[in-house]
Amino acid sequence: MAARHDLATDPGLQEALLQARRGTAFFARKLNELSDGELDGGSLLPGWTRRHVVAHVGYNARAIARLVEWAATGVETPMYPSVAVRDHEISFGATLSPIALRNLFDHSAVHLSVEWRDLPDQDWANEVKTIQGRTVPASETVWMRTRELWIHAVDLGNGASFADIPAPVLARLLRDITSAWHARGTDAGLLVRVTGTDLVFGDTAAQDPVTVSGPLAGVAAWAAGRTAEAGLPGVTAARGVNVLPNIPAAPKWI
Repeated sequence: MAARHDLATDPGLQEALLQARRGTAFFARKLNELSDGELDGGSLLPGWTRRHVVAHVGYNARAIARLVEWAATGVETPMYPSVAVRDHEISFGATLSPIALRNLFDHSAVHLSVEWRDLPDQDWANEVKTIQGRTVPASETVWMRTRELWIHAVDLGNGASFADIPAPVLARLLRDITSAWHARGTDAGLLVRVTGTDLVFGDTAAQDPVTVSGPLAGVAAWAAGRTAEAGLPGVTAARGVNVLPNIPAAPKWI
């Protein structure tokens, strides 16, 4: 039997789906490299073991699949009833046996991929609502998942770094984060500059800003609050011509 292909025909959406599936494969590889015993170890996220990270990523696929089903049927199916329910789900998932935890990731990823595959072109514009209350087109679910997969693959603390994340994903991630800062006004007096490019984010109207500069991977890791990740090589902070002794903590993202 021939493999069924995505019903989506938009080239941009097809590329986005490919990036999400590459993220799935990358997370799966980093997970499979861990022994069952190593799942009990700490992750790069404070208070979370690797088990918590895997449970979160698995249940996140199910939650995003509910949004795709909403777009397909018109029947409102929220990601979660509440943030408290999501948090309880993750805590429960972290107690699963290693084989059940691995199956959760594998099966939920396949389910989401099939939901995307079977969504017709015309339904990708249908609006759904994220757990943060944002109303977005169904096409946004692809980026929502892509971001989770690549970042949390690093959070597993198993050798992955932001340098492993594709540049287009990093650039969009940096735009997302700095846009969230701007919306809250927490980027006052702060500039973010990606060296070797013309990418500049933050408070471009500031008279004497603190400028955090560095390669795309390092700056994105800093902005995402992953300061423990590989020590942020090449990232510096300066005010005017004066290099600061310490890089300031990035404003809260999510």
